[in-house]
Amino acid sequence: MVESVHFGSVVVLGPDGEVRFATGDVKSPGYPRSAAKPLQAVAMTRLGLDLPDDLRALVAASHSGEDFHLAGVRRILGDAGCTRADLRNPVDLPYDPVVRDAWLTAGRPASKLSHNCSGKHAAMLAVSRDHGWSTKDYLRPDHPLQREIANVVTELSGEEIAKVAADGCGAPLFSISLLGLTRAIGRIAAADPDTAEGTVAHAIRRHPEMVAGTRRDVTRLMRSVPGLIAKDGFEGVQVAALPDGSALGIKIADGGDRARLPVTLAALGVLGVETGLDQDPSMRVTGELALAPVG
Repeated sequence: MVESVHFGSVVVLGPDGEVRFATGDVKSPGYPRSAAKPLQAVAMTRLGLDLPDDLRALVAASHSGEDFHLAGVRRILGDAGCTRADLRNPVDLPYDPVVRDAWLTAGRPASKLSHNCSGKHAAMLAVSRDHGWSTKDYLRPDHPLQREIANVVTELSGEEIAKVAADGCGAPLFSISLLGLTRAIGRIAAADPDTAEGTVAHAIRRHPEMVAGTRRDVTRLMRSVPGLIAKDGFEGVQVAALPDGSALGIKIADGGDRARLPVTLAALGVLGVETGLDQDPSMRVTGELALAPVG
């Protein structure tokens, strides 16, 4: 019996950017949410952000709030001469439910440091401080840092930004299509190692646990496929790309997370990639799933 049906949009691109598969609306503008973080990391790397690979991966992260994540954010802040008080993201509890429960049991309060976007925000402070830009309003869309991020989003996606909003962490959120977002992640994955894009891709490949966390499916996904980079985002967004530039983008229409991983595995199957994760009960991928064009 079919118990539930999920609607959404999927696009799969080959190495040359050609569309191998598409269903749903992949061309209308939408918000990439945290799936845009690799693009933001590229922009900051172009602006001179100099970090070791583990911390550069943390810049592109929606981290779980584990101890090594928080230590990494402290390192970025400390090297930039900043403190957690300088962060402009909201306070939050750790994203990982195990870590969050431990915090609640211990009576630890929510903090800016444990917010899943704090690595990105620490890097934004570091870049702003290095260029002599204001650190108090680095989240304004007209701030020099955010203007450069917008330029990179436009360049890598091949699209003009349709709308600008504020993400849940307060950072500007630039609206592009799912196709454009997927094109951008493919370009990052296939980039020359000496470029900013290639530098970010290398860091993500070396430290997938920094991009997500030890118990996150996106970490398991990257570890299961050599060379794969992947980034999830709120509201049912997922992108992933191989070193040859093949890429996929997913948006679950209702914003729910349950269908994200099964659809990701099916989309990878279009590219001939088998992860083995659909056989792992701990990944909670059950039932049958087939991608079919609509209409």
